Amino acid sequence: MNQKMRQPDFSIFPVVETERLKLRKLLLDDAAEIYQLRSDLKIAALTGRIPATSLNDAISFIHNIEKFVEENQSVYWAISFKDAPSLIGTICLWNFDLQNETVEIGYELLPQFQNKGIMAEAIVHILNYGFKTIKVKMITAFPSDDNPRSVKLLEKVGFKLASDSYQNTHENVPGLLTFTLSNPG
Repeated sequence: MNQKMRQPDFSIFPVVETERLKLRKLLLDDAAEIYQLRSDLKIAALTGRIPATSLNDAISFIHNIEKFVEENQSVYWAISFKDAPSLIGTICLWNFDLQNETVEIGYELLPQFQNKGIMAEAIVHILNYGFKTIKVKMITAFPSDDNPRSVKLLEKVGFKLASDSYQNTHENVPGLLTFTLSNPG
């Protein structure tokens, strides 16, 4: 019997471990790395966000994420290596659409850790979490066509370019694409 997607409950934060990685709760100790991620002008342009201009912006972002997780609006993981707790990237499930049983995935990685298979490893485990634990029918992603590495990564893990539009809150993203992956179960 196919179970329906249920309202997520992140009161006990879901730590996820992969072969090399630990996906854990975001902490104030991660502020310097969050600032690095969120102040990058190129990434900001690809995501339509205003770049962080200070460490205080990163701290404010972390507080906002804590609130979203507490309110079960999002689950946002800090990515680190199992043997090194420093944040190297982030991955999240957010934009929950309970009626249509969909959720959006978002991710980013510090440049020095890109092209090492890290994000693909993290995404596969988060897809599994979304499909098996939250019971979503579909996971969406909205990269810019100006970000071919993200498009290639999504295709590598099984996402397909979609012609339908899905709920998203992205503004000012050049060449916004819609990718989807349906629950294989």
